[in-house]
Amino acid sequence: MLLVISVAIVILYIMTRVKRGVSATRKRNKILKLTKGYKWDRKKKERAAKEALLHALPRMFKGRKEKKRDMRALWNVKINAAARLYGSTYHELINGLKKSDIQLDRKVLADLAEHDPMVFKKVMEAVK
Repeated sequence: MLLVISVAIVILYIMTRVKRGVSATRKRNKILKLTKGYKWDRKKKERAAKEALLHALPRMFKGRKEKKRDMRALWNVKINAAARLYGSTYHELINGLKKSDIQLDRKVLADLAEHDPMVFKKVMEAVK
């Protein structure tokens, strides 16, 4: 018994001291890096940053999906507005594109409608 206790005491004296400065700094910097772009103390103070991430991280996945949904809705609005300028509707244009076997997606159509109206007009003529 005495031998076990003396071995334990010897081991305690031999073990090196673990200083956590590097790992703590690394952990803090990792949290602060994730909160880059946040407002006020949420981007620079560890406790506030942790709280912000606690609420933000679960929504990140959902937000990426919502972004795609919102962009598609915006493209539809742009296409509809441009189609109405040429006396048609969104529905008629999309239907005509499918019947004419013109494979332009909504993203490209919206970009044409916004930035290149003359090309969009030619697409409309091809559909009619």
